Amino acid sequence: MQTYGVNELRKMFLNFFESKDHLVLKSFPLIPQNDNSLLLINAGMAPLKPYFTGQEDPPRKRIATCQKCIRTGDIENVGKTSRHATFFEMLGNFSFGDYFKREAIAWSWEFLTEVIGIDKSRLYPSVYEEDDEAFDIWNKEIGIPVDRIYRMGKEDNFWEIGSGPCGPCSEIYYDRGEKYGCGKADCQVGCECDRFMEVWNNVFTQFNGDGKGNYTELDNKNIDTGMGLERLAVAVQDVPSIFDIDTFKAIRDKVCEISNTRYQSDPKKDESIRLITDHIRSVTFMASDGIIPSNEGRGYVFRRLLRRAARHGRLLGIKDRFLAELSKTVIEESRDGYPELEEKKDYILKLLTIEEDKFNTTIDQGLSILQEMQNSLKEKNLDTLPGEDVFKLYDTYGFPFDLTKEILEEKGYKVDENGFNEAMEVQRETARNARGTTNYMGSEETVYQQLDHSITSQFVGYDRLNHSSSISAITTEKELANELVAGDKGTIIVSETPFYATSGGQEADKGVIVSDEAEFVVEDTIKLQGDKIGHIGRMTKGILKVDDTVTLKVNPDLRASTAKNHSATHLLQKALRMVLGNHVEQAGSYVTNDRLRFDFTHFSAMTNDEISKVEAIVNEHISKQHPVKTQIMSIDDAKKEGAMALFGEKYSDKVRVVSMGDFSMELCGGTHVSNTGDITVFKILSDTGIAAGVRRIEALTGNHVLDYYKEEENILVQVAKAAKSEPALLVNRIESLFDEIKALKSENEKLKSKLASSSLGDVMEQVEEVSGVKLLASAVPDLDMNGLRNLGDNLKDKLGEGVIVLASSTAPDKVNLVAMVSDSVVKKGAHAGNLIKELATLVGGGGGGRPNMAQAGGKNAAGIDKAISTAKEVLSRQLG
Repeated sequence: MQTYGVNELRKMFLNFFESKDHLVLKSFPLIPQNDNSLLLINAGMAPLKPYFTGQEDPPRKRIATCQKCIRTGDIENVGKTSRHATFFEMLGNFSFGDYFKREAIAWSWEFLTEVIGIDKSRLYPSVYEEDDEAFDIWNKEIGIPVDRIYRMGKEDNFWEIGSGPCGPCSEIYYDRGEKYGCGKADCQVGCECDRFMEVWNNVFTQFNGDGKGNYTELDNKNIDTGMGLERLAVAVQDVPSIFDIDTFKAIRDKVCEISNTRYQSDPKKDESIRLITDHIRSVTFMASDGIIPSNEGRGYVFRRLLRRAARHGRLLGIKDRFLAELSKTVIEESRDGYPELEEKKDYILKLLTIEEDKFNTTIDQGLSILQEMQNSLKEKNLDTLPGEDVFKLYDTYGFPFDLTKEILEEKGYKVDENGFNEAMEVQRETARNARGTTNYMGSEETVYQQLDHSITSQFVGYDRLNHSSSISAITTEKELANELVAGDKGTIIVSETPFYATSGGQEADKGVIVSDEAEFVVEDTIKLQGDKIGHIGRMTKGILKVDDTVTLKVNPDLRASTAKNHSATHLLQKALRMVLGNHVEQAGSYVTNDRLRFDFTHFSAMTNDEISKVEAIVNEHISKQHPVKTQIMSIDDAKKEGAMALFGEKYSDKVRVVSMGDFSMELCGGTHVSNTGDITVFKILSDTGIAAGVRRIEALTGNHVLDYYKEEENILVQVAKAAKSEPALLVNRIESLFDEIKALKSENEKLKSKLASSSLGDVMEQVEEVSGVKLLASAVPDLDMNGLRNLGDNLKDKLGEGVIVLASSTAPDKVNLVAMVSDSVVKKGAHAGNLIKELATLVGGGGGGRPNMAQAGGKNAAGIDKAISTAKEVLSRQLG
């Protein structure tokens, strides 16, 4: 058998099924689209679920893909074994009501034996124990002897998840040879050793299950094939594990080079090498799809994988950051199949660097805290770290749960997972609410899923705001209906609509749907599965029925304002790239009629100068009145032309390209002005950070900018009036007022200090002697920290050599403490910092400082007397 690399095998598979009339689709992004049941795409069929359920029609009945996937269910085993990985590629060929078992089995055999050239005698098929049809195809048509076809039970060879489409499987096992076996006489397919490896799984989706063991035949039977690309490479390259195939080995070797280690020289180091090799693949691909590290959802998956890799780098002795450098190897090895890695390279490397730096700033402190917790467990003779401590490490120091667990398990300790989960409940509840309750597609069952999937809608509103069409379907809030009457709330679906449905960050159109005698007010417009557009609203008069011809009227003012804001985001993105650099990518947007919000990749707050430059560039190209043109072209041609695409978005073969003169070109399905001059003017309101490496700009256009300046002018006039000045003189007036306030504050502090000093009476009468050292410890009323320090300086002159401790409160929950020690007393062992640190605990606070001067704050004024009386005892201990 000839040896092929991973990139060759991927091409061979897709080319083979293209020759069998399959439409080859590029991998979908790792972020699921309209599927709340998944955080990340974890199987080749996952993005295609709407086609399997019949909620959407596939672009062709035969499809083939190589899908990037991430699974973290066995994350604890990654590195510890050479079998487990979080990132993998799934080869798949799919049939939606077209071919079935005969073709699927024949093509899998043809590809493995004739295209790849695997020895037929080393392949063993398995079938579901009751699937005689598949057994006969293997035996009678393919020619596999009966004794080499394995019948297996439901657990192994029947695919189903709860209720919904399901069916039997037929797997193909490859005999890797005795060198990978266990040596037992009865070693065969199904053995737990590494000799017989599953390389192909044909799922015959022929039933609909009710989740209770009852099955009915599907009218349209489907094929769902899964074959791990990495597993196939293991077989073809005849290597021990996935970590030895060509693409993995290149990364593994780079890890060894960076860490100055050698693979298979130390079992513990091998674990770290394998873990880093896998995890860097995952985070590189996640970054390329626009996933941002965070403490929840898929962002948390990103963060925990990256931080596990960073920590294992330290275990290998890597002292400096290294993940971005390692990611370059991932990009080099995988860009053939995933060109977006090269396109996003600068951004990926920057994001990984920032996140690794962020972890490095907290890990040492976190490890120190964890060591203290571990010492405490040892002292108390306990073996389990409480859940609240695990949560503290997670919440304060960014330690993912499994990282803490892994570190402690290495030392023989356990963690209280239930306690941690209880502490995480608020975050978990938030995540659950975001994802909703799940059905097969991971979302709530709605009335829209009852609609006939053959009904579709076409958007015709790019060049018109009014359009006549017939009503295809009507729903109330709970059920399908034939009509809506005055007062009803519901959804109307038509065959052609000028209403833009919320998508691509643009808010939906509003307006009315009317007939001669009826009116329906459209309050929202949404995209529904199966290329339907729903107009949600309420009937204000008359009756509308299915098949009625109606006129749909979009609110022209709202559409025009929204178009200004949307077009402005295109100019804004180009301006940001010009000012900040080409690492800027759109990470999201939200465009309404009154403002725009634009999220973009950047790693620091914008300066005022940068904001001004961006604003000026956008306004310059508004005033240049560029014509706005749209073209339909292939995705490849659009990219060649330089069109910008949205992070992590899955585009069809044909895309809509929006150009604004020679200045901006983007892939976009939204509505726009016809000329940039229509935007009138652009104003940035704010630049804020919303996640690691992601900034958000909020801005206004058109009349909303004029309204903004009117409001600012009104505020300016009111402020000038309050300051008894004119707007033009306001700056000088405010500076003058500040000078007055500063002078009055200084005078007030002096008076308060004088009063405080007077309230002490004769200072020398309060002085005590401690081991031959003079101590003045006293409470004074209503002094802030500055006042207390000034008073201390004055008293130090009167006292001479000695120790001063002063306490004051400006509110029941605001305490200030100061301690001063002369140099000669410091030499005798007194220490102001240690003295104040101990006293501060008595007023519910903390602090510290130098040997001769220290200060502290507290929250319990009731403890002041105790603190003052304790000063003598603490000083006595210090002086010995």
